Amino acid sequence: MSRYFQRHLLLIGLLGFFSGLPLALTASTLTAWLADTKVDRTTIGLFAAVATPYALKFLWAPLLDGVRLPILGKLGRRRSWLMLIQALLAGTVAAMAFSDPSANAGMTALMALMVATCSATQDIAIDAYRVERLKPEEQGEGAAMSTLGYRIGMLTSGAGALALADALGWQMTYLVMAGVMVVALPLTLFAQEPRIHESTKSRIYDKKSVISWFRDFVISPFTDFMKRPLWWQVLVFVVLYKLGDAFMGTMFNPFLLELGFTKTQIAEIVKIYGLIATLIGTFIGGWLVARWGTYKSLMICGFGHMLTNLMLVELARRGADTQYLAFSIILENSTGGMSLAAFVAYLSSLTRVHYTATQYALLSALAAFGRTWLSTPSGAIATALGWQGFFLFATALAIPSLLLLAYLQKRAAIQ
Repeated sequence: MSRYFQRHLLLIGLLGFFSGLPLALTASTLTAWLADTKVDRTTIGLFAAVATPYALKFLWAPLLDGVRLPILGKLGRRRSWLMLIQALLAGTVAAMAFSDPSANAGMTALMALMVATCSATQDIAIDAYRVERLKPEEQGEGAAMSTLGYRIGMLTSGAGALALADALGWQMTYLVMAGVMVVALPLTLFAQEPRIHESTKSRIYDKKSVISWFRDFVISPFTDFMKRPLWWQVLVFVVLYKLGDAFMGTMFNPFLLELGFTKTQIAEIVKIYGLIATLIGTFIGGWLVARWGTYKSLMICGFGHMLTNLMLVELARRGADTQYLAFSIILENSTGGMSLAAFVAYLSSLTRVHYTATQYALLSALAAFGRTWLSTPSGAIATALGWQGFFLFATALAIPSLLLLAYLQKRAAIQ
């Protein structure tokens, strides 16, 4: 455990916090806001599409690898982009506070889309910073710390936002979240810039033609990845591994509110108990990666997480049972933390230092694809199947990814 308290790993955890903070504001917390203002289920499901920038962020990731910002560029490639995007992110969250989904759901969706775009860009810079800042043997621990901070960030904008909404209302809640985001700026300012590989450094600062730059920073990262064995099967696995979670996450808060749980109960039980369970699961996941390797960690944690998701089927039958909700959340979040830590470590292992931002953005964008477009029918499916049928369906979505994982291991594409 002492290894996790090294200064640079603690910094990775703090950056993970600011990476996770905006996500709930355009996802679970936003769906709770929509449900609270009586927006219908189908519309709530469609709001999952505002997270589209997370699935498309690889398109502008080359800018963060190959463009030096004026003035701010003196801080270094990673820190300069982080400073710019974090300032924009705080501003867009504040702007979102003044939207009204009950009166104009389209404007709320537009504001949420702007927040998601800035958040996705921040993720590009933070992920690249983590991969470049840590040694190869520290990537598992870095994944655990990043996941830990990420979950605490989501707790702040999830449980914290729900509790604040009960006391202060939604507008003030989003303004408070914007204020929290401002704290990221001094943290980034005093962070240590990662060392840049010499060949990468020369490609960044040499004056080049547009065609040459496009070849080096847009074409090369993708052609490099496509040279690997079974590359497209790897990408399909990345899309599928968290697809079941994406379906459940979109409708989870509306499900609990419909069962009769209050926002305060959701904040106390789901978020707080869930955080404790996730902390334990995250550290176990990082330890499993170091001990067992990527394949075993992904398979065991993914299978365990799939089984614990079935507890929501029973919760749908029981109704607003707070004790059962707490029990199911503890199990589900602990296995979820384990699987996510293993997954982040796996994505980190797939990138090369020359193209860190672009390649990791591609992989994480594909992972987010399920949370955006593939999960948009979740509201309609919940209406058609009922809550029990919906959660059975969402649990079954994990099976194809585990089968593909076994295939990749058999073909030596993953260890």
